[in-house]
Amino acid sequence: MSRAPLALLRRVPYFAGLPDAILTALSAVAIERSYRRGEMIFLEGEPCAGLYVVAAGEIKIFKLSPQGREQILHRLGVGGTFNDVAVLDGGPNPASAGAVSDASCLVIVRSDMRRLAETHPQLAWALIESIAHRARILVGMVEDLALRPVKARLAKLLLAEAVQAAASQDAGDDAIDRSQMVTQADMAARLGTVREMVGRALRELSEDGLIAMDRHRIVIQDREGLVAVAEGS
Repeated sequence: MSRAPLALLRRVPYFAGLPDAILTALSAVAIERSYRRGEMIFLEGEPCAGLYVVAAGEIKIFKLSPQGREQILHRLGVGGTFNDVAVLDGGPNPASAGAVSDASCLVIVRSDMRRLAETHPQLAWALIESIAHRARILVGMVEDLALRPVKARLAKLLLAEAVQAAASQDAGDDAIDRSQMVTQADMAARLGTVREMVGRALRELSEDGLIAMDRHRIVIQDREGLVAVAEGS
């Protein structure tokens, strides 16, 4: 575990404003679990194992079609939470989770979470806020899949990845380490399309002078132009 449980829980956006007493109670019942890169954490449809908080590494939340096509719903780093829905409604896991890299998580089982939420109304409200945030993300994803072409969705993804890369590296050169996004197949899974469509869209963005690519990096050369593509203008 890279961080003490209490310090980690403070990094969860909707836990950050909770009193120390509540965070201490949560950390006291949290269970530490570690995963190797590529390891499955849980499968869609399995009984709820609890609320997960990412302590180290990166996790992906995804769904699989009957044909095995993957749709990535979220990629989460340190302080991200997942399985919030199943913890609250008691139903099975709504999606699958896997480790993108070596990772560790804190897990709080549903019975403990329910007991603490009943004892601490502020915690219950924080969980409601987490579900509302998830709903906003999913509404945005539906909008993207229904209303934006692949090229626009890819432009939006590249802009978001550049912001994240700049924050994590304390740099601002609009460069994305391609190892962060793994492969075109991985990008396709995040965009709800196939690898060939991603490859075509990358070439078009490059030919338009909006990005430059090599084996290791994607560099945004025209941010305003890329924003325009992402917004469909």
